[in-house]
Amino acid sequence: MSKGQTLFDMFLKVTTLYKNEVAFIYKKDTQTISVTYEHLFNDVLLLSKHFSQHQVKKGDKVMFVSDNRYEWIVTDLALLSLGAISVPRACDTPSAELEYIITHSGSSFLVIENERAKHSHEQIYTQLNLKNIFVMDQFEDILNNKESISQDDINNFIQLYTLHENEDMFSIIYTSGTTGQPKGVMLNHLNMMYNINKVPKFIELDKNDVWLSILPPWHIFERGVEYVSLSSGSTIVYSSPKTFAADLEEFKPTLVATVPRVWESMYAKINTTLSKTPNKAYIFNLLIDISKAYKYNQRVLQDKLPRYTKENFLQTLARKAFPSVKLLLLWPLYFVAQKRFLTVQEKFGGRLRYAISGGGSLPEYVDEWIDALGINIINSYGMTECSPSIAGRTKDCDVFGSVGAPLEGTDLIIVDEKAQQVPPGVVGDILVKGPQVMSGYYNNEVENIKTFTADGYLRTGDLGKFTITGELILTGRSKEIIVLANGENVDPSRIEAAISIFPYVSDSMLVGQDKKGLGLLIVADFELLKDYIHKKLDVVIESVEHLMQNQHLLSDIKSELNEKLHKSNGFKSFEKLQNIHFLESEFKVGEELTNTFKKKRHIIEQKYKELIDSFLK
Repeated sequence: MSKGQTLFDMFLKVTTLYKNEVAFIYKKDTQTISVTYEHLFNDVLLLSKHFSQHQVKKGDKVMFVSDNRYEWIVTDLALLSLGAISVPRACDTPSAELEYIITHSGSSFLVIENERAKHSHEQIYTQLNLKNIFVMDQFEDILNNKESISQDDINNFIQLYTLHENEDMFSIIYTSGTTGQPKGVMLNHLNMMYNINKVPKFIELDKNDVWLSILPPWHIFERGVEYVSLSSGSTIVYSSPKTFAADLEEFKPTLVATVPRVWESMYAKINTTLSKTPNKAYIFNLLIDISKAYKYNQRVLQDKLPRYTKENFLQTLARKAFPSVKLLLLWPLYFVAQKRFLTVQEKFGGRLRYAISGGGSLPEYVDEWIDALGINIINSYGMTECSPSIAGRTKDCDVFGSVGAPLEGTDLIIVDEKAQQVPPGVVGDILVKGPQVMSGYYNNEVENIKTFTADGYLRTGDLGKFTITGELILTGRSKEIIVLANGENVDPSRIEAAISIFPYVSDSMLVGQDKKGLGLLIVADFELLKDYIHKKLDVVIESVEHLMQNQHLLSDIKSELNEKLHKSNGFKSFEKLQNIHFLESEFKVGEELTNTFKKKRHIIEQKYKELIDSFLK
């Protein structure tokens, strides 16, 4: 008998309870394939049997290299059924990194998506002690052999639950390595079952819900979503960045969970399309502003904006008096705006209950824009080390601009440099303790000592502050803080988020560690940049190189960027840009970016060190 509920217990339960419901939908060539929970059970059984016949057993570490596809979850659950420990990664993982992870984790088996991916890493196999290499594309014949399943096979498969205890490790997920060499996060069943027990109630999930999935499944956010979806009998539709917009309209999801970068891209895409018809753009943006203003004043009345100090009755009355009048005046216009936005909501499928953002902080302007369109946005906070959930806004949005309150059973505190808890409104380091927190980094005692406090709290590396009502506001990353030569501390994420509102900014990175001032490396969409410069500054540029030769033009652009960093927007004088540089190459996933589009700052700083030193003398 398994000790406590495990992921395999959950799998056995839901594949019986929801056996006729659709678990997954995916496309193969032009065909749309629906997979029931009963079909999923059989697929996992067959692959589990195949792995077992090839000597995969409890405790074996299996390197698992694949991108988003149905066979990913089948493989994951098959390994899990045997008590093997999966070590997942994406196909575009560099060979050197893959070799490091296989060696460091002690993986003795490799599952890889296809022959092409297998061939791309061929040079490292002879240096590794692998017992077997499985190619996922070859699983089709195994999974098509369902008539071979006997009652004994079913009974033996179900009895595998006796292998598991809830404190058993089921996966080692190597972090994206934004600040150095990847670290192996050890997750057990108890960690993930916390999410499965808490999240469905949090978002009112049931078997009628349909998720649209585009994130890499080895990423903890997507992986958590898939387990949570399974636990409630709902359906996941596998999509991709290329087909995301079309799939929204075709499959009409009720839930979409993805990272801030995807929402930022959608914001940019819609606004770029609108800019081609200025009259439509003007009306659309006017309606957005009306909707924002209405919702802002509504939240003032409902006490759903961040507050950091208590106030008496008269202060509350004074604070709410003017917004009450504004709300009445704005109502007719807001009603018109929401009617007009129905066509935009149809682009999201027309049934979307929640848009969930996780894996990073959602820029304020994107948060407000999605909300203004009438789409419920759940801004959540988590990390791989917490498998992943820590906090999140509820369906009622709690306090807008926050990531909500910590989930039930999560002990979250904010401390200063002396490890003393700080009052609401004061920024400090975020520490977490709870059932979802990892047991530690695999085979890395030095990092474990650095990461955990003496009393067992996980140092998240994030900075934040509490509102007076207990919601968490994220303010940046302590590890990413830039310290200028004059000792001033600068959070790069705030400035990068503010700058990203310019349509031509595809990505950017703030630099300036130990320098006298700040600089910005900009990856631009050249066509949008060219159009922007022509319209705004009446200059025609032919290339990024041409732009970089025009110091007067660069100065004008820098001035426009610095206007967004004005004190009226909460920025300090030392947070102005001293210099900017447009890069000719974009940041690439697997090189300068992680698979969830987070910047590997140390890699970028190393790559452009000479440039940074020259333009920030």
